[in-house]
Amino acid sequence: MGSEETVRGGFAKMANPGKATILALGKAFPHQLVMQEFLVDGYFKNTNCDDPDLKRKLTRLCQTTTVKTRYVVMSEEILKQYPELATEGQPTLKQRLDICNDAVTQMAIEASQVCVKNWGRPLTDITHLVYVSSSEARLPGGDLYLARGLGLSPQTRRVMLYFMGCSGGVAGLRVAKDIAENNPGSRVLLATSETTIIGFKPPSADRPYDLVGVALFGDGAGAMIIGTEPVSGTEKPLFELHTAIQNFLPETHGTIDGRLTEEGISFKLARELPQIIEDNIEDFCQKLMRVAGLYEKDYNNIFWAVHPGGPAILNRIEKRLDLIPEKLNASRRALMDYGNASSNTIVYVLDYIIEEGFKTKENNEDTEWGLILAFGPGVTLEGILARNLTL
Repeated sequence: MGSEETVRGGFAKMANPGKATILALGKAFPHQLVMQEFLVDGYFKNTNCDDPDLKRKLTRLCQTTTVKTRYVVMSEEILKQYPELATEGQPTLKQRLDICNDAVTQMAIEASQVCVKNWGRPLTDITHLVYVSSSEARLPGGDLYLARGLGLSPQTRRVMLYFMGCSGGVAGLRVAKDIAENNPGSRVLLATSETTIIGFKPPSADRPYDLVGVALFGDGAGAMIIGTEPVSGTEKPLFELHTAIQNFLPETHGTIDGRLTEEGISFKLARELPQIIEDNIEDFCQKLMRVAGLYEKDYNNIFWAVHPGGPAILNRIEKRLDLIPEKLNASRRALMDYGNASSNTIVYVLDYIIEEGFKTKENNEDTEWGLILAFGPGVTLEGILARNLTL
């Protein structure tokens, strides 16, 4: 790269040769819209539970998550067909996977179709597929079913990332970036798709984290097209993916613990997760920012696309980096409108960032650089230094 003055002086807002860019976004959701204010009564009715203490606890959680609406695959029709899903201790993994496998494929197809339409080039120009999900398990995997459902060429080269949790969307973006930059002329479709049915359970005092999941998580799908050397007049690049890194934090592998059992997937989340992220976020971000000649004083002069794992995580990041509240608006909006939709959510955050624009509060100037961040099991930090190309 050039000198710091060159970097700060601003490029013509064109993608650097050989660097991957996000060329289009797409999203899709199931038909069931859940209003948070009605969730508690509906959940306890559907699971035939009348425990007043658990009901009060879930009510409190629903108020603290800041979520207002979510989309879910689960419906009364599904529970009528599979009543065992709402019964404690039933071996229901097969039933869950039968539902989830079909649901995530359909949502991924729909999000990808929207993305391709926004891209403006034919489906036949896709050369690679990266598929991300923590909501299904089968062989062959969802990448093949997505490729078939879209009608992609049998020669499309596929990569599948399973069970990466909330960091999966940015991990998939990192992989897509590597593929695009090492295959000149390629166009990579990244698709993510998630549903909470894989972990749906009746409330239990023995599993307190299950209620957190009920109050926080949502379903949906996201898609992006990634490639280098955007075609002038045809493709409209949104973000340049300049540098991507991944760090895992030693001795934190038990902080986010998920197990696939006969009753579906079960999660345990340690209370110290927000503190762990707060303690490590600044060093991680600085590794990326130094590449562009950006340092601590620049935190409020870049845009922030942060996966909203929950309000506590966003609050801790905002506090540690002394961010003005507007910097995490897109993350907070995505959490409010869709809940934590796991790997998909970063697509929704980027979409809101584009919608809101890139102005800084202090001088109303556009911000060129930004960070795309997510956190998942490991504890793993995923980060990408990105440039805004929409100016």
